[in-house]
Amino acid sequence: MLEEDEMAGFTIGKVAKASGVGVETIRFYQRSGLINEPTPIRTSFREYPAATVDRIRFIKRAQNLGFTLAEI
Repeated sequence: MLEEDEMAGFTIGKVAKASGVGVETIRFYQRSGLINEPTPIRTSFREYPAATVDRIRFIKRAQNLGFTLAEI
């Protein structure tokens, strides 16, 4: 689990790297309602909380166990 200060100001690229998925996967999860939209912080940047990385890791573990995205 990541500490909150480790995720301060993380962009979508940093979240993708930390959670082991691609940027498009994160965007798909947002559109599907599996994770929350990021908080806008500066001009075109958005900030993700530490819980987002934990949530994506949970989704991937659940999929590996055979759960569908609809079941998650």
